[in-house]
Amino acid sequence: MVELYLDSADIEEILSLHAKVKLSGVTTNPTILAKSHCGVNHLLSTLNTQLESPSRFFVQTISATVEGIIAEAKKLHALPYNIVVKVPATEAGLAAIKTLKKDNIPILATAIYTTAQGLLAAHNGADYIAPYVNRIAQIGGDGIGVASKLQKLITNANLSCKILAASFKSVQQVVSVLEEGVKAITLPCDIMQAMYTHPAVNMAVEEFNEHWQSAFAEQLSYET
Repeated sequence: MVELYLDSADIEEILSLHAKVKLSGVTTNPTILAKSHCGVNHLLSTLNTQLESPSRFFVQTISATVEGIIAEAKKLHALPYNIVVKVPATEAGLAAIKTLKKDNIPILATAIYTTAQGLLAAHNGADYIAPYVNRIAQIGGDGIGVASKLQKLITNANLSCKILAASFKSVQQVVSVLEEGVKAITLPCDIMQAMYTHPAVNMAVEEFNEHWQSAFAEQLSYET
């Protein structure tokens, strides 16, 4: 089964989509949290009681040094939630991931822009790696290709790491990544909504209802 996450800190939108779609949890980053003016503790304490158990939450470190990332990651891990700590795959981040995995702290290596960078993060023990599909495309790269190559390399090397593809701007990007065998994705709320909305759907339903009512008026199916 594909792990399906919302990349958001908008509690109202998350709960609205949770009622419609089976979610594995929520991913966040510093920008998302800052724009929502919602701190980590408030967001997680609210969602933890509302989403299905066991929901997983991804929270990113802010520190820039190896020591700072490690200390911050340990504090996040100690919170009473099912947290995967997000660490940017910078030079300091890669070193921190290597150390943190000795303490069995779940880690997602984020801000992946190249196949080589993602492979190193996976090799260092990251449980998830997050290639930025659309951001890579915006700078002239092939985001879907990076995700595809990483999936093949991880499978061939038998690494215990899962790709959690991020940064999507279209449903087609989502479908293309899933076609490459990626088993986890995180979507902004608008792309998640676009996954199940299409003008033709409403037109088809309206046509069904018109035909039904012409034959059976206001009766429901089990009443006929």
